[in-house]
Amino acid sequence: MSDPTPPAADQPHNYPPPPPPPPPAFGQGAAVAAPTYAGVGLPSAAGPTGRIRSTGVCMLLFVVTLGIYGWFWYYNVHEEMKRHTGDGIGGAVGLILGIFVSIVMAFLTPYEVGRLYARRGQPEPVSALTGLWGTLGTLILVGPIVWFVKTNGALNSYWRSVGVQG
Repeated sequence: MSDPTPPAADQPHNYPPPPPPPPPAFGQGAAVAAPTYAGVGLPSAAGPTGRIRSTGVCMLLFVVTLGIYGWFWYYNVHEEMKRHTGDGIGGAVGLILGIFVSIVMAFLTPYEVGRLYARRGQPEPVSALTGLWGTLGTLILVGPIVWFVKTNGALNSYWRSVGVQG
């Protein structure tokens, strides 16, 4: 038989500990892991942002400088993306590849731009396949223009989405 009187405050009791609280529902204070890219654990970007570059002005500078502005563009956009995400080839490697094997940059640049979107769980507006415009598209003469408009436009849209004015 048990004694119906409760134990004194200084005496231990035989009650089990209370159950842990249930986890909060999604969106109500639940800890959410940073979005990842294709399950390989790329965290979302949090570094300094890049700048918006007018597509028309960039194309004009490319023509006026006989292509040298393209190297400047590669260096800057890849350096900005690397500073922003902590990942990627960076400006120096982008410049070297742009000078010596620019065909690689036709695929690599839109790939890195697409990854900016993928880190946030958004669809990629450009990808490595966009590089086909810059390579095979030269057969129809407008391919490199389509490549640049798509790639630079996607990069500008990304910078706008993170608050860059321009």
